[in-house]
Amino acid sequence: MIQKALAVIIGSLFIAIGINFFAIPHHLLDGGMIGLGLIGKYAFDFPPGLTIIILSFPLYIIAFYYNRDYFYNGVHGLLVSSFLIDFFRSFPPDSSTPIWVSSICAGIMIGIGISIMLINNISTGGSDLLALIVANITTINVGLIILLIDSLVILFGSIVIPETKIFYSAIVVTVGGCTTFIVTSYFKPKKTATKDK
Repeated sequence: MIQKALAVIIGSLFIAIGINFFAIPHHLLDGGMIGLGLIGKYAFDFPPGLTIIILSFPLYIIAFYYNRDYFYNGVHGLLVSSFLIDFFRSFPPDSSTPIWVSSICAGIMIGIGISIMLINNISTGGSDLLALIVANITTINVGLIILLIDSLVILFGSIVIPETKIFYSAIVVTVGGCTTFIVTSYFKPKKTATKDK
């Protein structure tokens, strides 16, 4: 229990810092639900954390019936990471860091944060939860699944928000996906039952 609580807090801090201090100042996108939350912020000035919670809700309903462990573990990760993402919004963005440095740092920070939670079977939102479910029933690495989902979100974001810097956003996704792949390959996520009895 203590290990999971620490994983949620530390992982969420990495993600929130990566988003608010490196991605948002340069109008960068990430993939998955985080990317959709950022699209909501850039297009409508919605709080990204709250947007992530709303968009993740349907997948958590699925998880509730598919595997209660994923549901209960995921809810904590979703709520804490979303809260911290919106909490750090109060800090003024600093765009003085070069965009290519920010894109790499954002990818590393977000990738580490997601990995810390994934290896403890905790998710931060719908796409991570979906990746955990798919990885649990297949032999595909969870990092590769996330990379595919993230790429689709970046493509969508570049269409909806023309000013989005797609090249550097792609760097965020690639670095984040590679970081997640490396960390989750070294520290294998713990398997859980595929069906809740």
